[in-house]
Amino acid sequence: MNALYDEARRIARASGSSFYAGMRLLPAERRDAIFAVYALARRIDDVADGTLAPEEKLRALADIRASLGGDSDDPVLVAVRDAAHRFPIPLDAFGDLVDGAEMDVRGTDYETFADLVLYCRRVAGSIGRLALGVFDARDRERADGLADDLGVALQIGNILRDLSEDLPAGRLYLPREDLDRFGVELRDGRLAGDAELLVAFEAQRGLEWLARGLELVPLLDRRSASCVLALTGGYGRLLGRMASDPARALAARPSLRPWEKGWVLVRSLAA
Repeated sequence: MNALYDEARRIARASGSSFYAGMRLLPAERRDAIFAVYALARRIDDVADGTLAPEEKLRALADIRASLGGDSDDPVLVAVRDAAHRFPIPLDAFGDLVDGAEMDVRGTDYETFADLVLYCRRVAGSIGRLALGVFDARDRERADGLADDLGVALQIGNILRDLSEDLPAGRLYLPREDLDRFGVELRDGRLAGDAELLVAFEAQRGLEWLARGLELVPLLDRRSASCVLALTGGYGRLLGRMASDPARALAARPSLRPWEKGWVLVRSLAA
């Protein structure tokens, strides 16, 4: 076991993320690399979602951005550099992730779906491209675009899953053009108007992006494909659930039951 990755392993294991089980499906060397990618991405996300004042968050994100091109003895950065030496990991995608985190800190509004896609590609498509660098894939040019699309799908799932928490805090990630289309507006921490139809529409859109992104799977080796299916299977179930029962997503944060998470993992292995 490579000691360079001890801290990245610890962060991935302690996260409680449903992604951890999927990442463990990879061979040891690739697994360590994906743990390193996850640990640094988690650090960036924790800054954006943390309790610091906005100016302090932006300074912390700027420090992370600067560290990406420098020589640091930080254990996570050491692991990321080693992983990038072993695999074609596009480290510039971390810069895209920082860009997306800065959009979160500044409270960016999204007028059109194209605006939202840009945000999704930065905060989640970047993770797809980083992970693809770890996977064993053929036709990498096509695979890169599909990994990015998969990230957009997962971020749409995140946005809809978190509606009941984000709206009372005044955070709205849905495009203004879609709210106008369905006659919906944010009022007193809730969506007023035909909000259920809006959520169902966005969930169906997420499912379409997911189906397109999953065209990546046949381009991967067996264990990388199993990892992707494990990482994305839960999102497919959640998006399907929100498309058919949008009221539940508006009322409370939907989640998978433990047996469903296990079923997704078993199905990914079987597939």
